[in-house]
Amino acid sequence: MASFGKFQPAKSWRAFFAVFAVALPLMAAPPPSSPPALAQVGKPNAEESAKILDQFRQSGWHGYVEFELHALPRRGDETVFHGKLWGGQNERGAITRIEVTDAQGAVTRFLLQNGATPAVWRSQHGAIAQVDRAASFRPLIEGVEITPFDLQMPFLYWPDARVESVTRIRGRPAYVFVFTPPPGASAGGPGLKLVRAYFDAQFNAPVQIEQVGAQHVLKTMSLVDLKKVGDQWIPRSFDLRNDVSRDKTRFLVTAVALGLDFPPAVFAPSGLNDAVAPPPPARVVSIER
Repeated sequence: MASFGKFQPAKSWRAFFAVFAVALPLMAAPPPSSPPALAQVGKPNAEESAKILDQFRQSGWHGYVEFELHALPRRGDETVFHGKLWGGQNERGAITRIEVTDAQGAVTRFLLQNGATPAVWRSQHGAIAQVDRAASFRPLIEGVEITPFDLQMPFLYWPDARVESVTRIRGRPAYVFVFTPPPGASAGGPGLKLVRAYFDAQFNAPVQIEQVGAQHVLKTMSLVDLKKVGDQWIPRSFDLRNDVSRDKTRFLVTAVALGLDFPPAVFAPSGLNDAVAPPPPARVVSIER
């Protein structure tokens, strides 16, 4: 297991979930002797900021993930849920199919379409429905903090985006991007006023994301650690913390299969009721605890 600050990509970050930029595969490279001073990094201008966002928006991945959701309430016992995820791309952008099993064994499936025209579909109890903006702020399943909005990150496409400052996060320089929702973008949401994302200044990818209300942070998403699979570093885990209730959910990767292409039917909303078989066991790499 490795903390974020110990490793750096040799080339560029690519989206591991296309929906959650904190989770990104990366190639290992020797760390620098010391992080550069903030004055050396400098605040990007409007053109440079747009390029950073565009680079990330165009990133994507193709593969399969098995994961656990560890619900860690401030009071009460930990609960663990299991899930699977398939990633791909279409003409609209990155697309992700998610399957989560609750404590009773019931399966809920989601389809997250990223891009300038995002969409979310859910299959539950045999019914397939498109999820509206209000519902996208509700948990994937009862008992966890993670929502479709958290994974899809539609704010990356909001037109009102700017770099607020340059700061340090986990000892590394980061650009602080602020995204303000256009009218209706947060309809039904929990008082969301803006989203603040900390982009690593060298690799142009967010490592922490805050959803901010009128007076305080509502939720924080942050990368926890990485694991090497073959010649790639992948996110081992990330946290979703409700800053109001202090409850937390940890997304923990348990197995991956990288570099796979799936047939379009896997990402068809009409097929969400149908089970999709995992890749052959020989292609799936277990992630040690």
